[in-house]
Amino acid sequence: MTLAPNSPDATAQLRFPTGFHWGAATAAYQIEGAVREDGRTPSIWDTFSHTPGKVHAGDTGDVATDHYHRYPEDIALMAELGLTAYRFSISWSRVQPTGRGPAVERGLDFYRRLTDQLLEAGIQPFATLYHWDLPQELEDRGGWPERDTAERFGEYAALAAEALGDRVAVWTTLNEPWCSAFLGYGSGVHAPGRTNPRDALRAAHHLNLGHGRAVAALRAALPDSAQLAISLNLHQVRALSAEPADREAARRVDAVGNRIFTGPLLHGGYPDDLRRDTAHLVDWAELVRPGDEQAIGAPIDVLGINYYTPTLVSAPQHEAGLSPTEAARHDAHGASEHSPWPGSESVLFHLPPGGTTEMGWAIDPSGLYDLLTEAGRANPGLALMVTENGAAFPDVLTAEGAVHDPERIAYLHSHLAAVHRAVADGADVRGYFLWSLLDNFEWAHGYAKRFGAVYVDYATQRRIPKSSAHWYARTARHNAIDAVHDQG
Repeated sequence: MTLAPNSPDATAQLRFPTGFHWGAATAAYQIEGAVREDGRTPSIWDTFSHTPGKVHAGDTGDVATDHYHRYPEDIALMAELGLTAYRFSISWSRVQPTGRGPAVERGLDFYRRLTDQLLEAGIQPFATLYHWDLPQELEDRGGWPERDTAERFGEYAALAAEALGDRVAVWTTLNEPWCSAFLGYGSGVHAPGRTNPRDALRAAHHLNLGHGRAVAALRAALPDSAQLAISLNLHQVRALSAEPADREAARRVDAVGNRIFTGPLLHGGYPDDLRRDTAHLVDWAELVRPGDEQAIGAPIDVLGINYYTPTLVSAPQHEAGLSPTEAARHDAHGASEHSPWPGSESVLFHLPPGGTTEMGWAIDPSGLYDLLTEAGRANPGLALMVTENGAAFPDVLTAEGAVHDPERIAYLHSHLAAVHRAVADGADVRGYFLWSLLDNFEWAHGYAKRFGAVYVDYATQRRIPKSSAHWYARTARHNAIDAVHDQG
């Protein structure tokens, strides 16, 4: 019998390599709550979310999904969904409240309990050291634009490794440093809400240097078997046309969106064109000290790739595009009048054709395929993981207590098919982490956008697996993409 390429029986044959990690991801501030318990002090997101006008509806992460108290229930849900891995982040403010000095054992104890129960459930813990929640005291001292923050991050990494090194086998230093630098310090739509392009570029370098310091600290403290990673939200940058001016626009965005990180992390240093594009904003010779690029480029074992939508750009002669500030407002729903793209101020951004998620992001799984295959070719021998991929849709809880989300199932199916195609074409992809396990505090969007496989009734904290959760569970258990259908 010959199977049609898109038939349910055909897609069910898309099997993944043995040992492929099927996971889900979360972030501390988005789910934990308990912001004033066991010695935790404010992070920049506590401060930002409590600042009027910064977050939709004045929402905060004070309670979030109360994971700090409900983690056993959440681990049981993960086991029910057949997950083999769980990617979580550690709250720096919970472990080292001032960003310096000794660790708070009560804070570390939470992560000890979490990882112990994950292991008991047969779920491998993947720990991320930093998912945007800088201790406020470090921000008061200058934050990521200051070199000292990178040094403090290395010390914090050593504390976490000493406490959890016998439990966690895969460590990610930073999650999406582009967002930390350019949304936090450039456009200001994320914490700490600063709007200075020079600070954004300085923050990017010190995040890179912090990664290097953390890698050194982790290598010194962890067993040889531990794997180290970083997760980048690499932009799949596409020119609107083949015209030289549009290709130049794509180059500029690629430089400040991607190669500002991949250059020093993976390819020996900051690219010359990035330095030229941004020389009017920052003195690179002063910023990058001797030895910095070598420290940043310390070998890692895994490159995490976070993907949601491609980035389509052109030169300014195309009238239908959005300016960098308009594009930032569209993406983040913030009120910023500042660009997150220093050095690309004249570029226009365009919405790719096709359907969109509730975030207004174009649904295009080909971008994920392209990222994985390009990263594989550019970095032979480096394992890849999809450390975030998912979508927000207008989920509704029915009177019967169910959530049917066929749009999310279709989204996951198409993107997992893209991952499978990349593996078939030679990309060494070792795992896929759905964003997110739970509906949660979605940064500047507050609780208005739901990305979770599990619906959370925020009034009661009741967890309700959506149809997509059941579909994903079958996919994980079979190690193969299941047929598309809405099953509660």
